[in-house]
Amino acid sequence: METIREDFLQTICEEQPYKLVISNPATKEQEIRKIVIQLQQGKRGLQYQIEKFTDKQAFHINIEERDLQEAVSVYFGTDFLQMTAWTKQWEYQGKISKKGKLLYNRRRNQEEVKIRQGNNREKQYCIPEGTFIPPLVDMGIFTKEGKVVQSKYDKYRQINRFLEMVEDALKELPEGPLNIIDFGCGKSYLTFLLYYYMVEVKKRAVTITGLALKKTVIEQCRQTAERYHYDNLKFELGDIHGYQTTEPVDMVITLHACDTATDYALFNAIRWNSRVILSVPCCQHEFNGQMSGQQLSILSKYGIVKERTAALMTDAVRGNLLEYSGYKTQLLEFVDMEHSPKNILIRAVKENISEKKKQQALQEVKEIMEAFHFVPTLYRLIFEGEEHE
Repeated sequence: METIREDFLQTICEEQPYKLVISNPATKEQEIRKIVIQLQQGKRGLQYQIEKFTDKQAFHINIEERDLQEAVSVYFGTDFLQMTAWTKQWEYQGKISKKGKLLYNRRRNQEEVKIRQGNNREKQYCIPEGTFIPPLVDMGIFTKEGKVVQSKYDKYRQINRFLEMVEDALKELPEGPLNIIDFGCGKSYLTFLLYYYMVEVKKRAVTITGLALKKTVIEQCRQTAERYHYDNLKFELGDIHGYQTTEPVDMVITLHACDTATDYALFNAIRWNSRVILSVPCCQHEFNGQMSGQQLSILSKYGIVKERTAALMTDAVRGNLLEYSGYKTQLLEFVDMEHSPKNILIRAVKENISEKKKQQALQEVKEIMEAFHFVPTLYRLIFEGEEHE
């Protein structure tokens, strides 16, 4: 079937279609519901714009003509089971049957050929195409020529979304050398991209320390940093709750620290008076395990509702406790690197928060603790001392 599908797509693409609609998601859980690809006149000549639709949003990507078949091949026959394409002469229709067989036909196109005028400015990414960037090449997102691999555009967009938030955070930091702690860095290469962006793009003097719990991961990261010649990117073995530093901390980053590990990261960031905190929580079991309450029992009656309510309340509590600790805090939508439904980023900036606002934030936490009979780890760390679990 694969060869037949590729021959079908090649036939269409060779006729320079001016519009394609890819629909019928293979699973109900799929976030993208439909994809529309249209030929448009851009500043550099003809190109295609890919428009991906969720239930509430639309995302745009521009690609070159030569990359159309590769792009369509990523979506049709994998995540989507139906496609209609219009060329100057023909209207093509393709469908994947329940048995995985490609069914297709064509008929004379009666519509007028329409080529859109590209009136939208191309999005300016923090890391644009066209440059050899070792971490992105090793991740398989860039080719050695600095071009985004078509099937990796979503991850490329997600990485840039994170770097946009880092760039916003830089506005809150003074000029001069910066000290950044990245807890739970793992081997996702995001730490390397952050270093590249800060040093090569933003031209900032920066020291980044990545912390992880696995010795093999730390050793691999050290070797990679040496290979990239990232001299001020360091990796240390250990838990953030046991990490000590004598230098002022400008930014703490914690991405996907599991369950209460996020709370320990936030607590230590508070203790170090970190100027900026960026945190994307991962799995969150603590509140879900303790959650109970008679007045709002409907929220714990259904498993999936209880799980999502617990996750949202956990982050709301964390946000309030950060405000109580003197941080202006936002909970922002963030598309997770591994396509997880948990897509909240906590952004906290050290500011002069009034005592009234601090106490209000704390009171709201106490009310929710009383209503659902639980004591969150971050609350315990702040008010009951620096004890380990």
